Parts: sequence; structure tokens; C-alpha cells
Amino acid sequence: MKLGLMWGYWGQLPPPDVISVTQEAERLGFDSVWTAEAWGSDAFTPLGWIAGHTSTIKLGTSVVQLAARTPTATAMAAITLDHISNGRFQLGLGVSGPQVVEGWYGQPSNKPLARTREYVEIIRRVLARQDPLDFDGEFYQHPYRGPGSVGLGKPLKAITHPLRRDLPIYLGAEGPKNVAQTAEIADGWLPLYYSPYHQDVYAGSLAGAKDGFDIVAGVQVNITDTVEEGLAPVKMMLAFYIGGMGAKGQNYHTKLMGRFGFEEQAIAIQDAFFEGRRDEAIAMVPDEFADAISLVGPPERIRDRLAAWDESPVSTLLVYATGDTAKLRQMAELVLG
Repeated sequence: MKLGLMWGYWGQLPPPDVISVTQEAERLGFDSVWTAEAWGSDAFTPLGWIAGHTSTIKLGTSVVQLAARTPTATAMAAITLDHISNGRFQLGLGVSGPQVVEGWYGQPSNKPLARTREYVEIIRRVLARQDPLDFDGEFYQHPYRGPGSVGLGKPLKAITHPLRRDLPIYLGAEGPKNVAQTAEIADGWLPLYYSPYHQDVYAGSLAGAKDGFDIVAGVQVNITDTVEEGLAPVKMMLAFYIGGMGAKGQNYHTKLMGRFGFEEQAIAIQDAFFEGRRDEAIAMVPDEFADAISLVGPPERIRDRLAAWDESPVSTLLVYATGDTAKLRQMAELVLG
């Protein structure tokens, strides 16, 4: 199993130690480093910064939001980053939820699967650079032919030749149909929550995955004296995503927790969060669920639980970054030997 480092998106300010921690991860043998975006920092720019201070670690986006850019703009960024990193870039995409798509980007959020399929197809055509881009989809047209067009658009081919025309594309997906489409059209999958103890949740959706399909699973690692202490921040994170990252009845994370067998608790967490009872929402997160998607407790316990991950389809464990380089060293020892 490989290790990845997840920086995610920035909070109020940029993390002060991005370069030094990433360089340490590279030295320890981490295979990849990933950034993300929500409604603050973007995903591409930090990777350009990291690329200039590293030499071997792969660079990925987990994820770039589809509504933030046209597919051709995303393809341009991918081509650029792949060149400046000497072929280390991996493009991770995701649709995000309606609150972000419509609230932040001012774009419609209907038919996310169909939009994703068109988006990926356009990027692959740009990277292939076989013909000028001529695409007439439901959501994207190249050249544009819709209302307001002056009729002067022409099919174009990328000026810059891609370093790799088979640059890998990953998709962040949670719903069963979305995961199944990911297995069909992408090179890899970026699950937000994955548990080696509940592989049945995704098994059917992944049945159509081709050979070499790469699963990069984020896992919160807390090396602590007790399991209870290690689960506390995991439960805090879950309560925020399950309770607050989406609208009532339209929260992918709430639905996913239900598919893990905790539907009643998921709804209760969301109700408490919406009513401002956030401490109660955190306390409602079942220890069993939080423990199933994380690695917490003493090093010996984490080592034992890694066996289940080794036996799963997951190829890379994506560890959330902190300034604690000692934890990175411990994970490298536990996973890489």
C-alpha cells in the first residue's frame, strides 16, 4: 500500500509549513500529495508552489470542482502543471454539492452525473490532441452555439502539446451511481469516506472497474494513548460534514452514513446541527462509524487495523496533513516498513 499526504483546502490563512512538511513526506517515501478547494483557496495554485520545491512526489487535486472552471480551462491547468512537474500531476475532479455549486459558483447543479461525463470526455479530447475540439453536449458546447453567441467560434486544438496524453483522471464520488460511473470513465476514485470493514457499501458500484483502477482513500490518522481520544476529532469532522455540508434531504455525506447502516443516527445528527446543537451532533456520531473510517489509538492498534486496509481494494492511504512530522514518520514506518 502507498501513502499520500492530503493538504486539503486552506482555512482562514495558508498553512505555514506546506513546503517543509511535504518535503519531509517525499523524503519518507510518500507517493503523492493532494490539495483541494471549497470556497476559499483553489486547488491548482498550491500544487504549482509544491512542484517547484519537490522532485519525485506525485501531485494531485482532491478535488477540483467542476463548476469552478470550464473543462477546457481545467485541461489547460492540468497540461501546465504536468509540464512544470515533469509528469507528476494527477487530476482529481468532483461536482460538489448544490449549496456550493449554486451558492458560490452561481451555476446550476442539476444532472451531476451527465455533467461529469461530458466534462471528463472534453478533457480527454483536449489531452489527446487529435482533432480540434468540436463537442455538442447538453451542458457544454465547443464552439458555443447557445443564446448570445455571435456565431464566430471555431474548433480549436490546444497550442501546448500535453506531456502525457494519458494523464490520469480521478473522480471524487459518493453516491452509488456516481461511483459506478467513476469506475467506468475514470482512472481512479477518491472516496471521502471508505471503510475496509464495510466493503459491501461500494462493491456493486465498483464491479465495472478496469484493471489498474486506482483507489486513493482519505483516512484520518490520530496516534493517541486511547481510542476515545483519537476518535474525538474524527467525530467532530463527521458531525460537520454529515450535519452541515448540504441541505436537508440533499447531503451526500448524510446519505452515505445511512448506507453504512447508520441512517437513523445520520438524520439525528443533521437535525441537531441545523438546530444549532453542534456539541450534541458531535456526541451523536457513533464510535463504531468513526472508528471504521479512521485509524486511531496507539501505534500497535493502528498496525493491527492496517491489515484490513491491506486486504481492501484501496491502493493509497491518504493521510491528512498537519505540522506534526513525527506522525508522518510513524505512518511511514507502519505502512511502508
